[in-house]
Amino acid sequence: MTAPTRPVRSAPQRAARPATPGIRIVIADDHPVVRIGVRNMLQSDRAMEVVGECGDGDEAITQTLELLPDILLLDVYMPRLPGIEAMRAIMNGSPTVKIILLTSTISTQQIIEALQIGARGIVLKDALADHLTAAIRAVMGGDYWIGGRRVVNLVGALHELMQQVAVPDRKTFGLTPREMEVVGCIVEGCSNRDIAKQFSLSEETVKRHLSNIFDKTGVSTRLELAMFAIAHHLVNLQQ
Repeated sequence: MTAPTRPVRSAPQRAARPATPGIRIVIADDHPVVRIGVRNMLQSDRAMEVVGECGDGDEAITQTLELLPDILLLDVYMPRLPGIEAMRAIMNGSPTVKIILLTSTISTQQIIEALQIGARGIVLKDALADHLTAAIRAVMGGDYWIGGRRVVNLVGALHELMQQVAVPDRKTFGLTPREMEVVGCIVEGCSNRDIAKQFSLSEETVKRHLSNIFDKTGVSTRLELAMFAIAHHLVNLQQ
């Protein structure tokens, strides 16, 4: 006898994989209309997810530290605590969040200060429709967004900004002439080996100079030193 044929069972369907997590965003602006407009703009992009909204600087700090978003869109002028001061607190508590400032108007000096504190981008509110998603993608890619464009070289962008502001009296912060020369080399992107070769020093001596410079200026990395030097006019920015 022929064995009865068993019905062929279809293979069980695999559960669909969850979608790739989107860019998690918190919106901090004291104007509800702006928050609604920005939220609607971002929700049209599947790669972006608004996870929180707030209306003042204190709430911006609380939500950012609790939700740990990828991006914080932070209004510069807000009640209770201005955006710049809120950013200082956030960078102390959650330095991994990438902050993009939203503003109707901002001075060059404020832009420089914001970048020193840790802002990754500045977007004017009258250009939100044109620039916001591009700014978010640029910042998530590791770059900056300044002056309506993606910026890869932050130090170079700061050079350009500093040429737009009046130069105050130069302070040296107790740096020796040799240390000032080393600072200039750091701004130019020189390595320790380059500096040692330029001034006929050992690399160990260059490291000691850098350690002294870090102590006197209160910075801890070469990038921070370059930004500090530009902001405080320790280098000659004339091309």
